[in-house]
Amino acid sequence: MAQAISFDITPEQEASKLQFFRRQLFEVAPVLSRRDVHLGGRTAIVTGANGGIGLECSRQLLDLGLTKLILAVRDEGKGEAARQTLTARGALEPSQTIEVWKLDYASYESVTAFAERAEHLNPRLDIAILNAGVNRGSFALNPTTGHEEDLQTNYLSTALLVLLLLRVFKGAESTVNQSETSPGRIVVVSSDRAAWAKFGEKHQERLLQAFDDVATWDKYESYDTTKLLGQLFVAKLSKLVPPSLAVVNCANPGLCYGSRLARELGLAVAVFIRVVGRSAAVGARTLVHAAVTVDASSHGQYVEDGKLRP
Repeated sequence: MAQAISFDITPEQEASKLQFFRRQLFEVAPVLSRRDVHLGGRTAIVTGANGGIGLECSRQLLDLGLTKLILAVRDEGKGEAARQTLTARGALEPSQTIEVWKLDYASYESVTAFAERAEHLNPRLDIAILNAGVNRGSFALNPTTGHEEDLQTNYLSTALLVLLLLRVFKGAESTVNQSETSPGRIVVVSSDRAAWAKFGEKHQERLLQAFDDVATWDKYESYDTTKLLGQLFVAKLSKLVPPSLAVVNCANPGLCYGSRLARELGLAVAVFIRVVGRSAAVGARTLVHAAVTVDASSHGQYVEDGKLRP
């Protein structure tokens, strides 16, 4: 179902540290305006939307005329503060609305309840940017599921939400004339670091349990591998789900400052991010491009700086 695409660079070259620094310093996704795309009449969900890249994605979608924005957040108080930040700019039109919905990736029940609520959206859901993620500085197991927290948030709950949102798009497809609408879009936020994962757990017979072992856990490798799992999930999903239902892709915003993702990793990492990183606004552009400009050929693919990459 996903189209075969040729690239001018191999995956190994794309994954090199040299290419990483070149992209960080010299490549950015172009700024979009309503002359490029107008999102009037559309509804979008952004997870992890109370700050950083998620908040910037929200702002950029609204600037493109998005009619309804759902801020999906774990802390509803912070979500309300984000909503006020977006409305205080004075740029919203009367037809544009922002809602704050509870979504806690630590709980499967919360993810399921969120998706069930999305089934009743009117107008229907068009775009979902799944930006929420963690990179913990210390090992911890989720008290509800028993799985390691990076794995739980970055992969298990994200994958569950993707599957549930596909059901939302399927339900909308049955009630809307397909000739009058376009396929849904789901963007799973990824990372350069997926290509650097050693993924030692792949040799274990019981894969998920291997991630939950403190003896082999590493704060960098854990994040890298969970992002790789997300890419593998999207690639496999694209072979099972037609892009006519929903275009599902991965998008890499690059290393960005202004995000609290690496807040537990220490001062040296924070300094490195501030020196090499992009602003959250620049990183958010790639996610928005993945949601609104790249075509159905991006189904199951990896988007970086507004372009498909290996």
